Amino acid sequence: MTDYHKMWNVIGLDLEKHDKLLNVLRAIYSDVYLSQKNRPKGMEYFDFVISEVHGLRIKELLEHKAKGGKVVGTFCVYVPDEIIMAAGGVGVGLCGGTQFSIPDAQKILPQNLCPLIKSAFGFKLAKICPYFEVADFLVGETTCDGKKKVWEILNDYAPIHVMEVPHMKKNRDKELWFKEVKAFKEKMEEESGIKITPELLEEKIKLVNKKRLALKRIFEVRKALPPPISGKDALLISQIAFYDDVERFTKKVNELYDELEDRIKKGIGIVKKDTPRIMICGCPMALPNWKLHHIIEESRAVVVCEESCVGTRYFTHMVKEDCPSMEEKIKAIADRYLKINCSCFTPNEERIEQIVQYTKDFKVNGVIYYTLQFCHTYYMEFIKVKSALKKANVPVLEIITDYSPGDEGQLKTRVEAFIEQILQ
Repeated sequence: MTDYHKMWNVIGLDLEKHDKLLNVLRAIYSDVYLSQKNRPKGMEYFDFVISEVHGLRIKELLEHKAKGGKVVGTFCVYVPDEIIMAAGGVGVGLCGGTQFSIPDAQKILPQNLCPLIKSAFGFKLAKICPYFEVADFLVGETTCDGKKKVWEILNDYAPIHVMEVPHMKKNRDKELWFKEVKAFKEKMEEESGIKITPELLEEKIKLVNKKRLALKRIFEVRKALPPPISGKDALLISQIAFYDDVERFTKKVNELYDELEDRIKKGIGIVKKDTPRIMICGCPMALPNWKLHHIIEESRAVVVCEESCVGTRYFTHMVKEDCPSMEEKIKAIADRYLKINCSCFTPNEERIEQIVQYTKDFKVNGVIYYTLQFCHTYYMEFIKVKSALKKANVPVLEIITDYSPGDEGQLKTRVEAFIEQILQ
């Protein structure tokens, strides 16, 4: 295994804390992922990515910067990858998914704040995330009140550009969002020194659409009875999508899809055909948050769909291709991203209808609605989701949790009881 300590030291990581983090993550990954049986061979690539997620990938990003390229840290699926790439940049996801960094964050931030926000902020404060340290600047957004205020504080530690995401989808909101996307294009041009041409933007629109399509294909094969891949592995692929090289990632996902299609033809499933099929709805599960999936799949069930930003919301809808002018291309990008059904929007009937439709498409036996503590929009939206699922005769369990392992026993008991209810 390559020793990257010299590189980590150069970029300013706290080496002692970072080593502790990696040791914790290696143990968790081995327990959650490498213990699985009958995994597709194509998952070996994604195992490799995780083994080098703070090593080889960071080396690649530093090489990109050495050639004059920019690295842009993002926290949300509303930030347009196409524009970052058209300006010669690389986008990397910075949402936090571990308890490890939260104590450092709570030296400044209040305890009663979303763990995803605290975890990310703690990564920067404690200097234990190399992606934060190699990023030239960050891009925040106004999807929730907690994030909005944290960006003001985070700006003291790293430069951050904030995109205003409207919380309704009326014409005036669409106009605002179009202007925000256009302003982001100008920001990327300013930071990179590269003029984004219609040709460059079109090339990246098509490239990112191919990535979305590859991810969508993985979700499509999960509709099979039985599914050819575990929910944990599918989640891992979606998480890696925020970090890996786009072309390489797309190629490897498509290769895996071919293997999964072959498995379906041969009747090879990851579980038995009658295994209860669970869909998880709600908050995003940032790397390395695998807690709930692991509990579910250790409790005689399989996760077949994630209605989440690290799931269907990431790849649903394509950007319209071959628009004739720059203005129309930017509008096509803005239109596509505003179709993402985050709980920050009101009204949000489209999301609720989409959840019900997914239960049919993925032959779901039960829904687990997952909310991170203090995430008020997802917490409140559960009321309407629960009502819609009741009308559709789909059992639902609400889980409110954080990243700590302290409630795993309680969660396992509740999940097992829910699955038992489905089996009756």
